[in-house]
Amino acid sequence: MEQAAAAPEEVNSPVSAQGVAANEAAGTGKRKSDEPREPEASGRGKRRRGAGGKKLRPGERYIPPPQKRNPGVSFCQEHYSETSYYFEGGLRKVRPYFFDFKTYCKGRWVGKSLLEVFETEFRAEPLEFYQRAAKEGRIRLNETPVEDLSVVLRNNDHLRNTVHRHEPPVVGRPLEILVDDGEVLVVDKPASIPVHPCGRFRHNTVIFILGKERGFSELHTVHRLDRLTSGVLLFARTLETSKKLDQLVRDRQLEKEYVCRVDGEFPEGEVTCEEPILIVSFKIGICRVDPKGKDCRTVFQRLSFNGKTSVVRCLPLTGRTHQIRVHLQYLGFPIFNDPIYGSSAWGPNRGKGGVVGKSDEELLHALVEEHRSQESLHLLDMQDDGIVIRQQAEKNKTCEKPDLAEPDLSGDAPQTQMPTGCTSSSATLDEVKQGCTDSNTNSSSLQESQIQSNGNQTEETDTSQKTPAVTRDSLCSECKLVRPDPTEKELIMYLHALRYKGPDFEYSTRAPDWAKEDWDEEST
Repeated sequence: MEQAAAAPEEVNSPVSAQGVAANEAAGTGKRKSDEPREPEASGRGKRRRGAGGKKLRPGERYIPPPQKRNPGVSFCQEHYSETSYYFEGGLRKVRPYFFDFKTYCKGRWVGKSLLEVFETEFRAEPLEFYQRAAKEGRIRLNETPVEDLSVVLRNNDHLRNTVHRHEPPVVGRPLEILVDDGEVLVVDKPASIPVHPCGRFRHNTVIFILGKERGFSELHTVHRLDRLTSGVLLFARTLETSKKLDQLVRDRQLEKEYVCRVDGEFPEGEVTCEEPILIVSFKIGICRVDPKGKDCRTVFQRLSFNGKTSVVRCLPLTGRTHQIRVHLQYLGFPIFNDPIYGSSAWGPNRGKGGVVGKSDEELLHALVEEHRSQESLHLLDMQDDGIVIRQQAEKNKTCEKPDLAEPDLSGDAPQTQMPTGCTSSSATLDEVKQGCTDSNTNSSSLQESQIQSNGNQTEETDTSQKTPAVTRDSLCSECKLVRPDPTEKELIMYLHALRYKGPDFEYSTRAPDWAKEDWDEEST
């Protein structure tokens, strides 16, 4: 329907990337209704072949049955060739590309017209945008282009919307392979790269980079790291190994060790925090300590103090969302550059002791406004709303030249934000319905990127593509924007997964530079 009609692509641990791709390949299966039909004379009483023998009333639409998904489908070259990478200013960037979002009609949409659904649920763009998109054949209902948005939706209607997709850049450092023994794949994940496709990220994800540049497929996720967190990331190569590791996770036999740098002088000795954590907003991904939250426990130990900040060892004994970050905030020592839990939006003491002094709604509003004023909404995993994008686009019109170079790709997006008509936002967590794009790709560019990258990307790796060919779209609001690139420093949070240990294995990485005892912020 539109990008938000499909929520973030999620990989349910320990289900592999194939679980995500199964949603994307939903449109590839054949329907009985796709078989050739004999011409039928119009008139009441005629039966529609493939309609289960039911008679269709005059003017009644035939709705094909839902397609069955193949759970064994994984991301493949068809997906990887949708677009290509290039490297610039220390960042990995993705060329804008056309993409089809797919979704079945939600229960709450049944009986409403497409126009009503766009007007009430997808307000990031004006109705005129959707009307233009329909006229250009970008909105399809049961694979038939829709020109009249007054059509009333029915159960099992399948909607497809072609959008122009812009992905935010990520750091250009390579994914270092730590272990690949046929059973497990362990990588050292750089900060800023999501593990799997979600929100506005698809090609700039660990799953896609490993597939496009290293040829890995059907990887089973054992655990995840936040986008801004770096360090040890473990995948299972086989279903059997995935099940074994998943059992270790459930039995809490996996020992995880993180290192971080926090504000202030963290106490010496071992500090344990057992405060329950509650998710405040799935949309932005905000949590806080609350008696109604889930039980969790984290053990901390100071490693060093440089007079301003402390390096702290973290042992999360449970696996709640943002557990380390929330517990450190509660203790009064938020991670030094945490864009959420170190924010002044939490109050003068930044949430220490769980004291916020405002409602959840007020807190969310304060966080968004703080980052909006600093033009750093990307650090919240939240994009500008459609109104802001349109206003900025209108402002840029006055100084826009006919032949601009590539539009900047540095915007970010939430994993559950409404769509803007050209970015891969999402509506709700249960709406994971994304599909393959049409053949709007550049195979030669992809091959160049793969040859030059080959897992050894640097800022100078792709100098031949400093001014890449760009696909522009007249309907795309993002194409009208000029965004400054984020700096590499802005894309890194000082939290690193240092070690994962099981009963008979241990995987670890080197500690990052910022974790060294003599590290000085001024020197970075």
